[in-house]
Amino acid sequence: MSDALLSAVGFGIEAVKLSGQREINEFQILEALEIHDGSSLILFDADGARERLNNMAWVKNASVMKFYPSTLQIRIEEKVPYALWQRGDLVSIVNEAGEVITDEVDGRYANLLLVVNHGAQRRAGEISAALATVPDLRPRVRAAFLISDRRWDLKLENGIFVRLPEENMEAALAELVRMDKEDGLLARDIMAIDMRLGDRITVRLSEEAAEQRKIMTGGRGRSGNGGRDT
Repeated sequence: MSDALLSAVGFGIEAVKLSGQREINEFQILEALEIHDGSSLILFDADGARERLNNMAWVKNASVMKFYPSTLQIRIEEKVPYALWQRGDLVSIVNEAGEVITDEVDGRYANLLLVVNHGAQRRAGEISAALATVPDLRPRVRAAFLISDRRWDLKLENGIFVRLPEENMEAALAELVRMDKEDGLLARDIMAIDMRLGDRITVRLSEEAAEQRKIMTGGRGRSGNGGRDT
């Protein structure tokens, strides 16, 4: 009754001004505000609304201000999506610190780097920084796998795995890009490129390419690996 009386004399909530939201849609914010027909600005629980907004997955901080006689102003500071993190079948969006924002992932976040395995979310920054040094390669990387919490494997869009060293990762990536530009390495029929040893690079051929190589060499190949590495 108090709400109805206050609304009748000009203190009803007639406008809600929103700013700062990108990932959250307006309907979700309005639903959290819990404004009903006949709600008055004077009796509106701004603290309760602020708490509900701050409990939303994407909200880092929210402010709720009353501007009399009839306007609510809502300002949202959202969390910033940094990477996708996969462990098992579960994929989450994480911020730069590796904190989970939400498990609701759709195509809007396809350009984020996918990091895989436990602990990868906390170290996404290091592999992202390394890939930033090779901008020609970065769009071709589908996922980065943290191995034994020590080093990274990359899976490229064409299915090739690149096993990176524990140290001097940037130098290894630069060498990979150089070999691709000069020899078209990443366009070849190969399964994996092992760069873990500083004095050599090992390339694992696909089954078809290995068989073809055996035919061309008269069956000669490395006996220890079936002739599939070179």
